[in-house]
Amino acid sequence: MTEIQPPESVPRADSMPLLGFGTWENDDPDQCAASVRTALETGYRHIDTAQIYRNEAAVGEGIAAADVPREDVFLATKVWIDDLAADHVATSAEASLDRLGVGSVDLLYVHWPSRTYDAEGTLEAFADLRDRGLIDSIGVSNFEPHHLDEALDILDGDVFANQIEIHPLLKQPELREYAAAHDIELVAYSPLARGRVFDVPELSAIAEKHGVSEAQVSLAWLREKGITAIPKATSEAHVRDNWESLALELDDEDVETIDGIDERERQVHPGFAPPAWD
Repeated sequence: MTEIQPPESVPRADSMPLLGFGTWENDDPDQCAASVRTALETGYRHIDTAQIYRNEAAVGEGIAAADVPREDVFLATKVWIDDLAADHVATSAEASLDRLGVGSVDLLYVHWPSRTYDAEGTLEAFADLRDRGLIDSIGVSNFEPHHLDEALDILDGDVFANQIEIHPLLKQPELREYAAAHDIELVAYSPLARGRVFDVPELSAIAEKHGVSEAQVSLAWLREKGITAIPKATSEAHVRDNWESLALELDDEDVETIDGIDERERQVHPGFAPPAWD
């Protein structure tokens, strides 16, 4: 498969490409492996998975099958909330590496600050994995400012990324401001609001103006804000459409229009989420 190259090189946040490939709910093994391979051979170099997605083995197969060296792929996974106790983290993470078929991952996230999560014990166990060379960077996911304050204190400021739901219908100004102030990368899951971006008139108007999809508009807006997006896709058409967002340059009027969308709509709200979640 021929790679589709955007006009410029893929923008990066430090070592992490600003556009990644998400695999949430991509749980058919053959389809998952095929879509990961398609993504890599299209040009993506950032793959995101998690233990709870139950597809790490398929993700690993897709990476191995692609005509892309492993060292060129930024690979991230997440430890689920049942295995965040200090004495479970290492075994759980090592099992993820085995399923992925790799010796290490570039980024390992705490998936949620919930259930067995104990800030000091959990994060110190993550730091030990980093010291052993099994992970390059420590990330957190679904953390609010008070969780981040605690994590930064325990890890001496060494939190690489916070993965959160963020898109034009949930702009997360407080967490964006916090991340900027503390040099933490933001990674957007559900960057297309689980398909809701296709129903937003402002995004449709901008998409028509540029001759692109609403998905590309949402991804370009996130990139404009310096936020890494990890849209999921299974079909080759969607994999490529999302990739082509790298060629879309929004103008100031477009960004102002999106910033002004007066909606706040969260798509992901599990019962085990932090108490302040809404």
